[in-house]
Amino acid sequence: MKRVMMQVYVKNSCEAVGLYLKAFNATLGFNVKSSDETYYHAELDICGHTLAIAEANDGMDERITGNTMQFCFHYGEGNEEQVKRAYEILKEDSEILFPLGPCDFSSLCADFIDKFGVRWCLFV
Repeated sequence: MKRVMMQVYVKNSCEAVGLYLKAFNATLGFNVKSSDETYYHAELDICGHTLAIAEANDGMDERITGNTMQFCFHYGEGNEEQVKRAYEILKEDSEILFPLGPCDFSSLCADFIDKFGVRWCLFV
């Protein structure tokens, strides 16, 4: 296996890419835009891991949001500020499932579905 890549399909892919770049201090790598200027494929490097984002096609309106998959980012102790920063940027218009705070397995954790329908768990 050459690599593992996380892939997500969203409406408003340009907005999502911009928000995720900011939230995760990511860099935009290989990317291709469609004729309507949405992302056909965009790769974000997040701490050495690839999150690929693409515009959801019209046939994807019947998606199940937030309950079949979750992206978990384990930052590790000492990286609380990174978790707080990402959460603060992404929480607007999100469905908060577990607000930022301690949980059974971490001193700082948040679980939420962002405004694009992507479920995240961020923790140290």
